Amino acid sequence: MAGKAVNSVAKAVGENQYPWREKLVKYKDELSKGVWGYWELGAWKNLGISARRRARLRKEVLLAGEDWPYDPERKEMRSKRKGHKVDRIAAEKRERTAELMKNMPQMLADFRKRRWERKMKAEEDAAKKAVQE
Repeated sequence: MAGKAVNSVAKAVGENQYPWREKLVKYKDELSKGVWGYWELGAWKNLGISARRRARLRKEVLLAGEDWPYDPERKEMRSKRKGHKVDRIAAEKRERTAELMKNMPQMLADFRKRRWERKMKAEEDAAKKAVQE
């Protein structure tokens, strides 16, 4: 007889310790449909449980160390840049200038070579033209 009493007391304590389990079973279908409601046959239907009570139930479940599988999937966070665009552009320009300055001696040598080749070609063309006349 004492064993039955202990079992019933343990069962009552277990139920009172986790009162959210009953609500979880009761609203299982509603919780899986969304946070605020859902569309059914072209009409919006509110959930059977309010968002406030749903949030409280979620909090109790998570505090008890259980899983809460009813949250909708989260989207990836946007990597929106902070700060002023002007500052970012100025920094990019400074970086590009530094890279170009590293290559500047080679660029100047190439420019001088092209200019010299153009000058030589112009002289050859002038000499050919003089010969033809």
